[in-house]
Amino acid sequence: MPLFEATVALETSDAFHMSRLLLLVDAFSGQDQIGSVQGITKLAKLDFLLRYPSNLERALVARNVKTELAAVKDYERHSVESSMVRFRYGPWDFRYRRLLNLLVAKGLIHLHVSGRTVHVSATGQGHRIASKFSQADEFSDLVARVKLLKTHFDMGGTTLMRFIYQTFPELTNLRYGTQIDEI
Repeated sequence: MPLFEATVALETSDAFHMSRLLLLVDAFSGQDQIGSVQGITKLAKLDFLLRYPSNLERALVARNVKTELAAVKDYERHSVESSMVRFRYGPWDFRYRRLLNLLVAKGLIHLHVSGRTVHVSATGQGHRIASKFSQADEFSDLVARVKLLKTHFDMGGTTLMRFIYQTFPELTNLRYGTQIDEI
């Protein structure tokens, strides 16, 4: 399969995106699954850093953390793996709500609302599946970066939002509906 076709197939693969989101949610849920990602917008900000390793490096610099920890490969620096689009709430993928609902339907995550915030947490089954992904070589870079996010970016949603816009001010200048390339 030519590279372009493989890239398109990967980008349109719900399974790939659900796997990444499950790993992210599981890390923030903790071993006992009592934690959560507090807010879909927060999830989008964390996923922005996870999907764009070069931007994760830039965020690590802003937090005075060694960028080598992100282990960004040369091919990832200019990856066309995925596109995020600038919507009202910054980096966003129009598929989040659908992907989260699919993960709920599969019994891998749980959503609950507290006030106006949607909390996203892994179920026991989701944790077991995420643990299997964590052991697979194909997910090793993703797993390491998820751990970096949990360690260095486990902050409130508003604090994370401010950090993202301070670190990536160009995001606020993009028109709504504009594709966000690696910055």
